Amino acid sequence: MNYTDIEIVFQEVPGEISICFTITGCKLQCKGCHSPHLWKEENGKELTINKYLEILDKYKGFASCVLFMGGEWFLQELIKYLKIAKKMGFETCLYTGEAKVEKKLLSELTWLKTEPWIQNLGGLDSKFTNQKFIEIKTNKILNQLFLKN
Repeated sequence: MNYTDIEIVFQEVPGEISICFTITGCKLQCKGCHSPHLWKEENGKELTINKYLEILDKYKGFASCVLFMGGEWFLQELIKYLKIAKKMGFETCLYTGEAKVEKKLLSELTWLKTEPWIQNLGGLDSKFTNQKFIEIKTNKILNQLFLKN
C-alpha cells in the first residue's frame, strides 16, 4: 500500500485533528477528480508498518483521528492499520468513493465518507452532494456539519 501524502488536517472530520494518509491505487477514476495521480498504485512511497507507527507516535496527544483517503482496495492491510490506530486511542475514518464497504472494515471505523465525486453535485460542503459522511455507531448522516451557514 503506497501513499503520496501524510498531512495533519482539520476539516475532513469535523471536531477532530486528523492524521491523513492519502493512498494510491484508486480504481474509481471519477470524472473531474482533483487527484488523478492517485489512480496509479505504484505512485508514492510504501506505507510500512514502521513509518505508520512513527507517524502515529509523533502525533499522539495532538491528533485525535487517523484518516485514510482511499485504501479500501488493500482491505486486509487497511484493517490492520485501523486496528493499530484504535488500539493507540485514535478515532478512525475512511474517505471512499464507493457506495458501500465491507462489514469487517466498518467495524474498524468511527466515521465513513461514501459515494463517488460527481462534479456538478459537489462535495460534502454542497447541499446537493451525493456523498455521505456517516457516523458508524449510530448510522447517522452528518453532512450538515460541512455546510456553511
